[in-house]
Amino acid sequence: MTADDFGLHEAINDAVEQASRGGILTAASLMVGAPAAADAVRRAHRLPNLRVGLHLVLADGWASLPAAQIPGLVDAHGHMDGNLFSRGVGYFMRRSLRGQLQAEIRAQFGAFARTRLALDHVNAHKHFHLHPTILGCLIRVAQEFGVRSVRVPDEPSWFTARNAGRGAATSAALLAPWVLLMKHRLRAAGIFHNDHLFGIASSGAMDEHQMLAVLARLPFGITEIYLHPATLSGAQIAPTMQAYRHADELAALLSPKVRAAMDALNVRRGGYSDVLQQAGRSLA
Repeated sequence: MTADDFGLHEAINDAVEQASRGGILTAASLMVGAPAAADAVRRAHRLPNLRVGLHLVLADGWASLPAAQIPGLVDAHGHMDGNLFSRGVGYFMRRSLRGQLQAEIRAQFGAFARTRLALDHVNAHKHFHLHPTILGCLIRVAQEFGVRSVRVPDEPSWFTARNAGRGAATSAALLAPWVLLMKHRLRAAGIFHNDHLFGIASSGAMDEHQMLAVLARLPFGITEIYLHPATLSGAQIAPTMQAYRHADELAALLSPKVRAAMDALNVRRGGYSDVLQQAGRSLA
């Protein structure tokens, strides 16, 4: 159970702390260059049961390197816009951007290392690491830093169709070959990944109802459920999140009904590092 965008806003950090101490949250993905990142790191060091990963930001967020070093990625203030299409084309076509991209990825890994938090996993804002060029850069840098786990955005089709309609389900089907390629490249690099992910089709709306629906049909294997909890909602967190119901997602993580449903399943919970540790014990 993962909270994304840790460090984006203090209201998110507060929700992560609440859900880790009194709810079912087991992990969070940290935006190292975001405005409230330092506050998030301080809280994480006080939360021994919270596994923390790196939430790479390569669109719609703040870079770690100075703007002068990566002028093709950011504006004068060090901010990246959220146009995934134009960025994706640029990262694929322009060699100069690929060099800047890898430098920024390495800088974000370095920033995470300086937090002195154990790195549980890596993923990317907007699942942008599904892009083959970004994934290649990520894998190269991840191997430098000894990364063991990366999220794969592989959401079961029934959940996509249920929450985003047939059009989204068709788009997901078209992306399926890229997801398979992603899994192949990660396995070839010796990097562990999840089998399933829930939260894409209901991003910003993973409330109690959605959580209970997922738990009622939880598939076999390693499943990650991700949310965007906060004590505030929508545009109060970020202009691009006007429709997000962050407070409802926090309520889901604190819900007695959701906890009871999870307890009834008797599944192992934790972060990616817990799964790898358990696998190591099983093989010993």
